[in-house]
Amino acid sequence: MSSSTASPRVVAVVVAYNRRDLLVEVLEALAAQQHPLARVVVVDNASTDDSADVARAAGELVDLVSLPRNTGGAGGFAAGMAVALDRHEPDWLWLMDDDTIPTAEALAALLAAVDGTDVVAAGSRVIWTDGTEHPMNTPRSKPFVSKAERVDAARRGGIAIRSTSFVSMLVRADVVREAGLPIADYFIWNDDFEYSTRVLRGRRGLHVPASVVVHKTKVLGSTDADPGARFYYEVRNKLWMFRRSQSLSVFEKSVYGASSVRRWVKTFARSSDRAVLRDGWRRGYRDGTRTRPRPNSMSLAGLGAVSEAIDRVEHR
Repeated sequence: MSSSTASPRVVAVVVAYNRRDLLVEVLEALAAQQHPLARVVVVDNASTDDSADVARAAGELVDLVSLPRNTGGAGGFAAGMAVALDRHEPDWLWLMDDDTIPTAEALAALLAAVDGTDVVAAGSRVIWTDGTEHPMNTPRSKPFVSKAERVDAARRGGIAIRSTSFVSMLVRADVVREAGLPIADYFIWNDDFEYSTRVLRGRRGLHVPASVVVHKTKVLGSTDADPGARFYYEVRNKLWMFRRSQSLSVFEKSVYGASSVRRWVKTFARSSDRAVLRDGWRRGYRDGTRTRPRPNSMSLAGLGAVSEAIDRVEHR
């Protein structure tokens, strides 16, 4: 995308679920961005607290999408991105969870880094509340990157990447229309890994350390921390991705697959309740090998205007 005198039109998409106090912080931080946002689409995933009321009280900047059922992070982002594209004509989408607090310069730094380039997605530096790097959101550097791309990324203060997370991901709207939406059936975990690698396959991405967001998780955990019963989603979704998705090449699947197995071994070794992990592995392996994710038109059916927006975005 070439540089333009017109200011890029950016729409943020925030997925919210039962964290109303953090949502207040997120919306205040988005309203205070140095580069003003065109709109903020807040997807309330059937929260049982007053998250929806918080979004309504935030004013005209916010377009609230209230879902009648919890569709997980994956479904929430698919719904929010579809609504943003369908209603608000963005140049870029800026994706984040409701515990992601961007600094005032975060969006401006992302846009400055991608301006005048063919970069289609960019991610922020993610820190925890104490200022340390958050290991949960470490981007994957692009392997076998050309010298020209590596040098260009460095000149812009960035790093060429193969994947990034939904904790502050800027993605070009026309590429979303081309690559499609996140797969809602992933529900949680690895949805951003699958989606960002799909968007970035054959395209350029950038990690931008000058753009900083605070990920206010309860603890400073890494990807091999004990997930308990949620290990099911880790196993199922990785198997879905490696078996069904076209986001990675065959070689990449072998490399990332081996890395996943090593991480699972570490998770088991550190777990205080291995029976729960064994159950998650058994069910995840069963569903990951015997089933496949449904199209979004099926998994996100019955949501009225949201379902209609998804259909228009994915089938136009």
